[in-house]
Amino acid sequence: MKKIVVNGAGSMLGLNLIEYAIKQNVEVIAIVRENSSKIRLLPKSKLVNVVECNLENICKLELKNDNYDAFYHFAWAGTTGEDRNNMQLQTANIKYTIDAIEFANRIGCKRFIGAGSQAEYGRVEGKITPKTSVNPENGYGIAKLASGLMGKILSEKLGIEFIWTRILSVYGKYNNENTMIMASIKNMLDGKEMKYTKAEQMWDYLYAEDAAKALYLIGKKGKAGSVYCIGSGKAKPLYEYITEMKNQINPSLELKFGEIEYSKNQVMNLVADITSLTEDTGFMPEISFEEGIKRTINWYKGECD
Repeated sequence: MKKIVVNGAGSMLGLNLIEYAIKQNVEVIAIVRENSSKIRLLPKSKLVNVVECNLENICKLELKNDNYDAFYHFAWAGTTGEDRNNMQLQTANIKYTIDAIEFANRIGCKRFIGAGSQAEYGRVEGKITPKTSVNPENGYGIAKLASGLMGKILSEKLGIEFIWTRILSVYGKYNNENTMIMASIKNMLDGKEMKYTKAEQMWDYLYAEDAAKALYLIGKKGKAGSVYCIGSGKAKPLYEYITEMKNQINPSLELKFGEIEYSKNQVMNLVADITSLTEDTGFMPEISFEEGIKRTINWYKGECD
């Protein structure tokens, strides 16, 4: 690939993908929310052209038709907490995805890669494949699913290649401070008492740099019309990840497992089957959780200095 567009460039996935693309000498149009605090995080490179535009205005955005190789759509409103069931907001996200596809087609993008979510599946047992039955249990998951299904139909109509990804748990540089990983790192570094559920969930964590590589390869080699699950392909109990974080930060910290009840719709199994992703693109995760969390801790310390 020579030129790509990243919508939602200030997101964790957007920032990591842009950094990875620069290493491949790829030009990037980085679309970020107007006056976003994340603009300062975008790489200062002659390969990166920053464009400020809010989600609701992308349909009005003017950009030169320049035969871009791929358009990545990460921009999404209401990804956490109560906003996941804000139905007006989540319904708007479907429209924003449709607007983004029409915009991508208008500026000459060859393919559109959308960022879906494991929330589209709901609660399942065993490995999650692109063909696993979908049963979203919140507005966020429903909107992601609808965006992927409607986006594919529209893209076929417009003649632009369409690929949908369903992303599991990504952690690392630029991670949101409200995630379990980042909240744990912060509290452990502060020496605070740590309370968790029993943390028996079988979980699949993928380091952000590996996720960026997967997304880049999907843009370059993925098969049009495909759905790809993005994860490490391996899982272990959540308490093992938490214990690894503690051991790297302060082995003497006490972890109180079982102090918090599981949520009503707690997902207990989350692991991706990345067979088709590997076969089509050659992607394989390279960074272990032990190494990835070490890098994440060091990055967070740097941010706090």
